[in-house]
Amino acid sequence: MDRQLAFLSLCISAAFVFMLGCADAALADVSVLIVYHSATANTEKMAQGVAEGAKSVSGTNVTMKRVGEISADDLLASDAVVVGSPVYFGNMSGEVKSFFDNWLKLGLFQERKMRNKVGAAFATGGGISNGKELTVVGMHSAMLVNQMIIASGNSGFGATATTGPDSPGIDEKELAEANALGKRVAEVTAIVKRGNVK
Repeated sequence: MDRQLAFLSLCISAAFVFMLGCADAALADVSVLIVYHSATANTEKMAQGVAEGAKSVSGTNVTMKRVGEISADDLLASDAVVVGSPVYFGNMSGEVKSFFDNWLKLGLFQERKMRNKVGAAFATGGGISNGKELTVVGMHSAMLVNQMIIASGNSGFGATATTGPDSPGIDEKELAEANALGKRVAEVTAIVKRGNVK
């Protein structure tokens, strides 16, 4: 009798652990939307690096789109939004600024529909100090106004790359920074989503 009870108890415990494991895995599934503007393919290459980093986290679904292709449904269906921009005159490009401005037209701002989604940003610029950090912080500001939760990568703000004459193209270190940003966004998003499930 004691053996039967012990065996039954073991089976119930195993089933409970299995169910918890499945529930935990389901809770961790996240959707990361990577949105970018790229005129020279540099920002697009960084976007691909962010995507690879996010995909390295189990249970992460990644979608990459240019800013002009985004709909309200794309934003609402995502758990996290990572935005990338080239630096134009020390700031985000007009296309990226319009993307954020359109959140008002899309009805996202008024009801704070982006609230508690995870946000992050990355930028590419020709010079070593021509406004990449300011561009990232500007994108963060738009996200914070919409009550999003900001995540950074290995650096203090996001991921950046210098693409001008001194450092043409995206090097391995910059691509690794993009990967780290994507990975961190996916990890933070899984934690936030798990905490929101009631």
